[in-house]
Amino acid sequence: MWAILVLLLLVLSLLGGMIWRNFERLETMRAYVTYAHRIQQVATDIQASLTDYFISQNRDLQGHRLSRLTAEILDLGSDDHHVAPETPAQLRDLQSSIQDFTDRRATPEQQEARLLKALSITSAIMEVEALNREAMLEDISHSTRTEIALVFATVLTLLVLVGIFLRYRILAPLNDLRKLLLRLAEEDFTPIAAQQIDPLLMPVFNSYNVMVERLAGLEEEKRHYAESLEAKVNAATHALLEQQTDLSRSEKLAAVGELAAGIAHELRNPLAGIQMSCANLAREITDPDQTQRVSLIIEELKRMGRLLNELLDLSRHTPAPVTEFDLSKMIRNLLGLLRYQVPADIRLSIETPETVVCQLPESRIRQCLLNLVLNSAQAIGRQQGSIGIRVDCEAGNFVSLTIWDTGPGFNDDLLNGGVRAFVTGKPGGTGLGLAMVQRFVRELGGSLQLGTTSSGGASVRLRMPRRLQ
Repeated sequence: MWAILVLLLLVLSLLGGMIWRNFERLETMRAYVTYAHRIQQVATDIQASLTDYFISQNRDLQGHRLSRLTAEILDLGSDDHHVAPETPAQLRDLQSSIQDFTDRRATPEQQEARLLKALSITSAIMEVEALNREAMLEDISHSTRTEIALVFATVLTLLVLVGIFLRYRILAPLNDLRKLLLRLAEEDFTPIAAQQIDPLLMPVFNSYNVMVERLAGLEEEKRHYAESLEAKVNAATHALLEQQTDLSRSEKLAAVGELAAGIAHELRNPLAGIQMSCANLAREITDPDQTQRVSLIIEELKRMGRLLNELLDLSRHTPAPVTEFDLSKMIRNLLGLLRYQVPADIRLSIETPETVVCQLPESRIRQCLLNLVLNSAQAIGRQQGSIGIRVDCEAGNFVSLTIWDTGPGFNDDLLNGGVRAFVTGKPGGTGLGLAMVQRFVRELGGSLQLGTTSSGGASVRLRMPRRLQ
């Protein structure tokens, strides 16, 4: 835009300069024409003087006229509007010839010759001036044509640039705007680039871009809302299906639990009698080989008794009493007792604040921690290892208990599928211990999470509220 304005000013300047130069040339030509007219008048006066001289032979009258001519020639000599450079010298010769004519000592023949010489000089001056004036007029004509051609070329260039400007800076953006308006119906909210837009059209395109950005924002909000709504529907559907699955599984487990509880209750008494009889038999037998066999039978009977007790505990839903106690103190006392139940090669450690006051079923939490620590000890076996308990107080009303060990860790089935009854990775295990712990923690409103330590061992994290509401 600025380039076109500058070019327009240049064209106007050229036109003004050309007009001014032509005006000056006209003034110069007028001065030259006036100068030539005066020379021609001098020649006419000389011719008239020569004619009168031949007719009247009156030297006094001719002297008066020639004096006036001398003054005129002197004035022409001081004028700078001559064209030929030799004109001033010729005027001086003409003035000298006329002055010689007025000399009274000259004979009539000499005076006649001097008048003829003056007339010849005047004719030469007029001829030279005419030739130089024609050359000057030719130069002026050529310069004028050149300037006119330059002005026309500049105007043509200006028109071409204006056309290009209109094509690329106004018409093209307007055409793009038309296309974008058509694409709005197809929900294409691409804004138009404003780098090549004329400032006069900038408000229009800025308003369009603001409108497009607003429409794009509304469309994006609509899309996000639709996606969020779809995600919520999917999540609700998934949760409903999980609840239905859990309900079905719970019903099945409840039925199995009732059946298992009945069977366990019926089997415990016979097993207790068999175990007591085997113990009495072991005391009466003196054969070491037979004594070892009976001891193996007693151990298996004890294992069956523990399995039946776990089945009965799993089937019970009797809520434990809630008491206020110091969790840190309870864990320290528990580890003091566990040092006599785990092998000496296993190191026990605890990381807990000085005091963590909780209002929970203390006996059930104690039993859960005892089961988890004994499970870790059984996983480590007779090798050297470590078992640790870490207590973290979280923001709000929650506390986190983490039991970790340096054993072989959980298998992928447990880590991926979660804790399930009768699913275990321990040889000879039942999978009921972790299931009982998970059920208890969930009843409190908490969660159980299985993990793996950096050394590859097992990690069980219990997260539960510090106080029951």
